Amino acid sequence: MESSDPLTIAFTPIVHNAMENVGVIEQYQKVIQNSAAAPFLGSHNFNLDKYVVEKSLDGLFYMLGEEEKKIRKNPAAQTTSLLKEVFGKKL
Repeated sequence: MESSDPLTIAFTPIVHNAMENVGVIEQYQKVIQNSAAAPFLGSHNFNLDKYVVEKSLDGLFYMLGEEEKKIRKNPAAQTTSLLKEVFGKKL
């Protein structure tokens, strides 16, 4: 089991509901039903939820990495109790 598996499981219904609420699911269904779009779709097994969740987690991990870089370069950025605990600073 990858470390992102629990996040994928947790994010999937949230992402699906958000895409449904803004009409992405409906628009995607229209696109895949359009025979003119078929050459652009590639695999018919494409899972929109899976794709969006993976990209969301990629973005989340990227932003976490960027924040970690800032914190490691600038110890003053270790200002919260949690960060002080993570980085081994006594309160």
